[in-house]
Amino acid sequence: MQERSSVAELAERLRKELDRYSPGGKLPSSRALVDRFRVSPVTVSRALAQLAAEGLVVTRPGAGAFRARPCESGVAAVGDTSWQEVALSADGTAEPTPRTVDASGVLVSLASPPPGVIEFNGGYLHPALQPEQAMGAALSRAGRRPGVWARPPVEGVLELREWFARSIGGAITAAEVIVAAGGQSALTTALRALASPGAPVLVESPTYPGMLAIARAAGLRPVPVPVDPDGVRPALLADAFKASGARVFVCQPLFQNPTGAALSAERRGEVLRIARDAGAFVIEDDFVRRLVHEDAGPLPPPLVADDPDGVVVHVSSLTKATSPSFRVGALAARGPVLERLRAIQVVDTFFVPRPLQEAALELVGSPAWPRHLRAVSKELKNRRDAMTSALRLHLPELALPHIPSGGYHLWLRLPDGTGGTDRALGSGGESALVAAALREGVAVTPGRPYFSAEPPAAHLRLSFAGVSGAGEIVEGVRRLRAAVNGSTAGL
Repeated sequence: MQERSSVAELAERLRKELDRYSPGGKLPSSRALVDRFRVSPVTVSRALAQLAAEGLVVTRPGAGAFRARPCESGVAAVGDTSWQEVALSADGTAEPTPRTVDASGVLVSLASPPPGVIEFNGGYLHPALQPEQAMGAALSRAGRRPGVWARPPVEGVLELREWFARSIGGAITAAEVIVAAGGQSALTTALRALASPGAPVLVESPTYPGMLAIARAAGLRPVPVPVDPDGVRPALLADAFKASGARVFVCQPLFQNPTGAALSAERRGEVLRIARDAGAFVIEDDFVRRLVHEDAGPLPPPLVADDPDGVVVHVSSLTKATSPSFRVGALAARGPVLERLRAIQVVDTFFVPRPLQEAALELVGSPAWPRHLRAVSKELKNRRDAMTSALRLHLPELALPHIPSGGYHLWLRLPDGTGGTDRALGSGGESALVAAALREGVAVTPGRPYFSAEPPAAHLRLSFAGVSGAGEIVEGVRRLRAAVNGSTAGL
């Protein structure tokens, strides 16, 4: 069982037992809880910390944990915070424009489902696929490097920038690379550098909700450009530039999230030409290149490697191939925009902590790194095939228009809703199906957050990276079948 599941289960059991103790009463010792529930001391400590955060217990170093008294629960008198509605919406102009920051589309894939629920909603590798030993060894070696706690260059440690430049290829040099704190941070920096509040920004449709959240939080206006299995559609991209006047297009040319599409060789040059003619930048989110499947064949280089004119601002990261906590990425660009990217990152974060950069260098330079990538490549292919086969067997009515050769998810289109059973799976039934799936014990991601405008149909995204293996995938699809049956029966 995963550690987080053990913590949640223990916290729930202790929560139910709190009525046995009077307010201020002492709970059993940590050692007694370890012996009774057969969990680790770390699990006990985290479960008690969770209850303390909820105001249910009070922990006193050296004394133990106690049921909270009413005055210790941390519940304060409710004040009047209604004034904040005005303060948060006003922008200093004569006619205030409401501003919101909506993280719901991101939290769908970050939230941990309850214990026993199969995670088809995750965006990271299962712990069994993460290179935990290699990362631990790299961190240990990095900690012994001279000067590891010194302030790094604001652009990043030179050797790590050189490694990113080599991995990007083309004529990119270390001088054109900035180390960032993961892909999300790099995307935030890029969008802030290239577009002013109120400006339009072209985005693929559908696309990554985290990027849409960044754009909207920065006051930008996402304008959708449809994609198909060969990537963004160039004619529609040209039309969107002309109609909107946008100067930025954000795309994922390789194994796009959520469709899994890869920009075809014929369209790569066309996309760059269209952006160049529009006097616009292309933000290339190359987020999942290191999660290629074993049967993919040679990969095309990043767009930035074929761009001598500085059209492309490249974003990449080590996080997807390692761990959600290994937040090291890179920005690569040519020309004056590089200085603006650097300035914005310095203002926002100063720099990425040097110990993490040094650990990344140790990891990617070790023999364990290529072994890890090969193992993940093989396992992701097996999981993709297991999920595809299970879906065709148990849920043939859900359309799977594209099977990717990289990444960690499948994109399913629900029936259009022509009546009968299909009606429950149409656009109005997407949220109901997600809720029914959770009741059946499988967490799936709804398609709506991936669209910046009204979606053409209802969809689901199913991830096969965050589960323990093929057996759990098959069981998860079986549970999804039960959820579909249950949701249709209710109509």
